[in-house]
Amino acid sequence: MENLLPHNISQLSIAEKIQLVQDIWDSITLDADDVTISDAQKQELDRRLELYYQNPQQVSTWEEVKQKFNR
Repeated sequence: MENLLPHNISQLSIAEKIQLVQDIWDSITLDADDVTISDAQKQELDRRLELYYQNPQQVSTWEEVKQKFNR
C-alpha cells in the first residue's frame, strides 16, 4: 500500500481496504489531542449527555438501532 491514489485504492482487496481504514483511524487517535471541536459542538454533546443522565433507560442498543433501520 505504498501509493494510495484513488485508482490504486480501488484495486485493493476488501481486506486491504479494511486494513487501510484501520491504519487511518489508528493514526488519527495518535493525534487526537490536535482535534478540536467548536463551542457549539461541545454544547450539543453536553446537551445530549444531560438528556442521557435524565433518562438513562431511554437509550437503544446498537442492535436495536440496526434492526429499526434494516426493516
